[in-house]
Amino acid sequence: MKKLRAAILGCGDFAHRHAEIISRFPDEIEVVAFADRNLYKAQAFAARYGAGARAFSSHNDLLDAVDLDLLVVVLPPYGHSDEVALAAERGIHLLVEKPIALTSAAAWEMVAAAEAAGVKTQVGFMYRFGAAVEALRARLDDGSAGPVGLISARYFCNSLHAGWWRDRSKSGGQLVEQVIHLFDLLRYLGGDVESVFSRQENLFHRDVPGYTVEDVSATVVSFASGALGVVYATNNAIPGKWINDYRLVAQNLTADFADANHATFALTAGEAVEMVTVASERDFRQRQLEDLLR
Repeated sequence: MKKLRAAILGCGDFAHRHAEIISRFPDEIEVVAFADRNLYKAQAFAARYGAGARAFSSHNDLLDAVDLDLLVVVLPPYGHSDEVALAAERGIHLLVEKPIALTSAAAWEMVAAAEAAGVKTQVGFMYRFGAAVEALRARLDDGSAGPVGLISARYFCNSLHAGWWRDRSKSGGQLVEQVIHLFDLLRYLGGDVESVFSRQENLFHRDVPGYTVEDVSATVVSFASGALGVVYATNNAIPGKWINDYRLVAQNLTADFADANHATFALTAGEAVEMVTVASERDFRQRQLEDLLR
């Protein structure tokens, strides 16, 4: 495989993770350009991560000037425009951080552009690539777990986050910008969804200027299979702690996840319950990039 020429669009804090992970694959991929509306940020990334990499202040200039194989889009939700469509038209493959858009209409336009161009795409739902999640997915695929009946997941944190995050018009809210990882896991493990009922309230931050997103929520998902899912989240739990865990009950298995890499499976098909533990320190963000490269 030839070495892929990549660029990173959006040079905020999270882009450092993508740049560092890409640097682990020197024989397969190299970052040749960075772009950010703040040119100084793009220049700083180019100096740090890309020998000879170019810096741009707009994705239009980047795409017009540089021959690319892969564009890594690390923009905040409100920062998306036509970058996916323009990259796809040029045959550039895409890794886009979640959420890819703030409206369904904009998201489906991105999907249509990518499918029309035939490019490979990956969205930053890295929990799919955790060792424990992959182990459960394998048991679901081979039928040994039996059909899924119930999935529950929680996301607990307590932080004011960035100013744009607190503004629903820019972030979409906690569910859209943050808890979306858990909804992705529900769909990955539970299948297609028929209906969703969700309640979201701002109970604890009403006096914080500019805080217009929810800080408590409860969502019930009905799967096409008949299974049910429950996701509950808050931004008013324990300061300094970021808790996201999940549980799944299938016909022959009950799974308790501490995170995507650590879980205990109770296998219940036999006369005696068999306990299986999965524990790994895998970097599932790296695994995500490996999946796209393959």
